Parts: sequence; C-alpha cells; structure tokens
Amino acid sequence: MFKQNGLSLDQAPPLTVVFSFFFLASLFGILAGVLLFFYGKQIFVAKSMAAVTFTHVLTLGVMLSFMFAALFQMLPVIAGVSLSSPQKRSKLLLYPFVLGVLSLLLAFNLSSSWLYILSGLLLGLALFGILIPMLSKLLTLQNHSPSSKGMTLSLLSLLLVLLLAFYLLFSLSGLNDATYYAEVKTAHYSFGLFAWITLLIISISFQTIEMFYVTPEYPKLVTKYLGLGLVLILFVSSVLSFFHPNIFFYTDILMLLMLSTYALLTLKRLSQKKRPLSDATVWFWRLGLVSLLFSMLSVLLQYATAYPPLKALSYIFFTSFALSIVFAMFYKIVPFLTWFHLNAQGYFTAPMMHEVIHPKTAKKHLYIHVTTLVTFLLSLYISWFIYLAAGLMILSFSWLAYQIIHAHHLYKETQKTGEKFSMNITQDITQSSN
Repeated sequence: MFKQNGLSLDQAPPLTVVFSFFFLASLFGILAGVLLFFYGKQIFVAKSMAAVTFTHVLTLGVMLSFMFAALFQMLPVIAGVSLSSPQKRSKLLLYPFVLGVLSLLLAFNLSSSWLYILSGLLLGLALFGILIPMLSKLLTLQNHSPSSKGMTLSLLSLLLVLLLAFYLLFSLSGLNDATYYAEVKTAHYSFGLFAWITLLIISISFQTIEMFYVTPEYPKLVTKYLGLGLVLILFVSSVLSFFHPNIFFYTDILMLLMLSTYALLTLKRLSQKKRPLSDATVWFWRLGLVSLLFSMLSVLLQYATAYPPLKALSYIFFTSFALSIVFAMFYKIVPFLTWFHLNAQGYFTAPMMHEVIHPKTAKKHLYIHVTTLVTFLLSLYISWFIYLAAGLMILSFSWLAYQIIHAHHLYKETQKTGEKFSMNITQDITQSSN
C-alpha cells in the first residue's frame, strides 16, 4: 500500500499522540466559531484585530495542530523516518504550544507587550523543539521522494514563518522600531499560507492521492519542481518587495498559474481513480481543490476590478481549501490508525475501519462543511448569516471532536474486553498443516 517498506507498530507513534493533536485542532475550531459570534463580519476587514485573531486561531490553532498530527503519523510512511520518544516529544510540544497560542490571541485583543513576548517565548520553545528534530531527520535522508522533499521545504518555510513572526512580535511589543513591519508581515503570511500550508498539502497529496484512490501518478515535472518553484518565487518576491513593492503583482500571477495547474491536475486524477465508489473523502478533496481555484480567481480579479467582496472571497475559499483537505485526511487516518494499532497488538476483535467512523458519518460532516461554506459566502451580502456560519462552524468541529472521542473509546474498550489471537491456536494450526 505504501511506497516505503510499509508501516510497523515500532515505527508508528502511539495512537494518543496523533489523536491529541486532532482533538486540539477541533477545540481550536470550536473556539473560532465562538469568537465569530463576537467579531461578526469584522473578520473580513484585513487589518482589524478581529481578522488577525481569527486568522491565527485557524492557522496556528487548527491547521498547525492538524499538521502536527499528520506529520507525526506520515513521516514514517512517506519519508521512512520516525522520531524517538514521540509521546514525550508530543507532550513537550503540546503544552507550551497551547499556552503560546492562547497568550498570542490575548495579546492581539489586549495589545499587551508582555503577552506578545510571552507568546513568542512559548511558541518558540514549542515549535523549535519539534521542527529541528523533524528537519534534521529529513535533511539527512538519503533517498528523498517528491513528498519527503516537499515536506522538508514546507517545514523549512514554517521555520522562516516563525522567525518572521518574532520580528512582528518584537515590533508590536515595542522592542524594535518596526521599520520593515509591512514587508515582513507580507512575507510572514505569504510563506505561512503558500509555502507552509499549501506546500505541505501538495507534498502529502503526491503520495496519498495515488495511494488512497488508486490514480495515475502526477507528472514528474510537477512532483519535481512545483514545491521548489513555489518557495523560490516567494523568497525572491519577499526580498525584492523591500525595493519594488509592486513585485507581488507578477508573483501572484505565477503562483496563480502554478496552484491552479496543481488543482486541475489533481481533479483530473480523482476522475481517473480505479476505485469506482466515491466516499466523502473524495468529495472533500474535490471541494478543497475547487475552492483553491476560486481563491486564485478571486486574487486575480482583484487586479482587474475594485469589487469590495473579492478579498473576503479569496480568504473564504482558501480556508475552505485547507480545511476540506485536512478533513479528508482525518477521515482516512483516524479509522485506519484505530484498526491498525489494535490489529498489530493481536486483537482479532478489533473494529473494522467502517465501524470506527462509518462512511455515512463522514458524508454528514461533508454536508455540514458545505453548508458552512455557503453561509460564509452569503454573509458577505446578508450580514446575519455570519452568525449562522458561526454556529455551523462550532457544529462542524464538534462533530470532529466526537469522532476522535468515539474512536479512542473503541480503542480502549477493545484493549479492555477484546480477544487476542492465541499462540496455542496458531501452534495447533501449524501442527495440523504438517
């Protein structure tokens, strides 16, 4: 099933490591929905405190938590490397990370200098403490696949995002004169959205699309150069922006072409899948890819027209892209891991994957997610829809949280009451066959 040598229980991190980050992402998603009741449509005003807070709840709280869950699990599968003491490392990451995110959100809302400094220290401790070991493993890997190369570039970009964030935090806390605040802020969110989040999704998809859905391979040109091209474009444009602020017009066009090409290629591959049935995860992928196309189109149209909602549309569709993909991955990873760990421990009564999360359950969440997207779009024209979107957002992430609790309960219940393969039975079968 995997292009590496497969996944053994020795390589795989403990189930609680992956589940804890998935659960944390769900809690931050619920928090985002709650905050939306207070902020309303202010989240669409780019420079407002509401927009900055809401964006960081989604990127740091939700997306980064999802990404760490996926990385702990996917590094052994895609890159063939695993971290030593993953449970200890995850705890050393989890606690300062949560406190760092919460202190940053408070700092945005209270404009507190010491909270900015505290959040920087906590997030630096947490993220440097996990990024350095992950990158050291990836950078010393002898045989890289396109996915592992992309993951390496994505994590290097996240490291740069963190360094740029320190400059912004020092500026906000008054520790420097903020001379280049605007340029650094642009580089910070550009690398965050496109070189970290988007590139990580693209890199994982190079293997998982083919693996999960049995599709043709991506063109070698795409897998070899797309990730590197994205990072180079962002790096060059960020440096040149200090001297030529209008450079982003040209780089936006290049990014639009590259990401749109990726989205169309992936949609085509999903249409060529050899498995005839389309479960909810396929539609999550399709929704995410179409959302990416609409997000890129919205960016392009901003250069051609002054239609006010276009910037908000680009935000909504990009968020839909990122969340749709992580939801698709969630519904593949959680049932498989629950079954895999129990099966590897010898429980022949281990629940099958469809018993952990039934396909109809995932499909119901797809409907909730689509409805949430529609209500966000409608809120641009009918203000009260933003509160309906807030409620649906809480429901969506609460749905995810329940699936994790349910899967963990099944896991523990099977360990407590389940039956294991008997060595005596194995010996009897061996003897009778002889």
